[in-house]
Amino acid sequence: MKESTPNLDALTKPFDRRGFLKRSVAAMGASAMSLSGTLASSGREDLGGTVIDTNAYLGVFPYRDLPLGTPFGETGPMERFGEAMAERSLSTWVASFEGLLARDYDQANERLAAMVTSSPEAERQFQAFGALNPKVPGWRETLRRLHNDFRMRGIRLYPGYHGYSLDDPDFASLIEAAAERNLIVQIVVRMEDVRTHPPALSIPDVDPRPLLELLPQIPGVRLQLLNAMRSLSDTLLLARLSILGVRFDIAMLEGMSGIARMMERVPEIQLCYGSYAPFFYPESSALKIEESAPDLDSRNLAAIRSHHAENLLLR
Repeated sequence: MKESTPNLDALTKPFDRRGFLKRSVAAMGASAMSLSGTLASSGREDLGGTVIDTNAYLGVFPYRDLPLGTPFGETGPMERFGEAMAERSLSTWVASFEGLLARDYDQANERLAAMVTSSPEAERQFQAFGALNPKVPGWRETLRRLHNDFRMRGIRLYPGYHGYSLDDPDFASLIEAAAERNLIVQIVVRMEDVRTHPPALSIPDVDPRPLLELLPQIPGVRLQLLNAMRSLSDTLLLARLSILGVRFDIAMLEGMSGIARMMERVPEIQLCYGSYAPFFYPESSALKIEESAPDLDSRNLAAIRSHHAENLLLR
């Protein structure tokens, strides 16, 4: 079959900020509405099948080719990835792989904004989370732009890649500024197993313990730790973070009935659905839910699939 040439106009034309604002405001309102109301209107009472995926990416991973990667300027991969995510989630929170090693975060965020508005299907499926680095001068302007100009729902931070710890005063200033803007803050604990890093990029896992002292000082902050479940084994630490309102995702939670066993160990923990696609296959987290479903009641399942994420949106 002859492959059609992608239409690049949507991704390469100058960024239309005014049009983007109108479209993104409408999309934000749709994603923040009550999911139970959505299901009720479709005649379904059980929230079990509804999913908000809180951990996915657009773009190209810096040093590994991914089957569902989405190079900027290519519409075909975007369509395929959007279709794959729509099969399993009502809404997908995406950041850009470009944010890991970017030097110009404003340009990276602008490209991300263009990708999530490249088609009506992308606008319905994706919610953008911008990148910035509190150690780079001008981060406050970057935060203002991603909030005011691009109307993003939150920020996704990479302390390991960007060279700061969570007890850094600049990080505390960023969290406070994000809370003032009512933005969700996602902190990536790891991107991959340290054993598979290139020698020049040996990135340690982020230590979340400073959050225990920081979060009580910043009321109203909405925070989620991503890809944390492979490195956080301290049950007491998980419980203390959960009591402070920290959410987690299930992308790197492994083992037989891993979700159920984690909730037995830490009943307070607030797990959100996260696929970490396309680094992981999109169906991976769906299988984790299915595996643990017999050991969880319907309310816990609905909370993991959507309610905990929805509460982040509506707080």
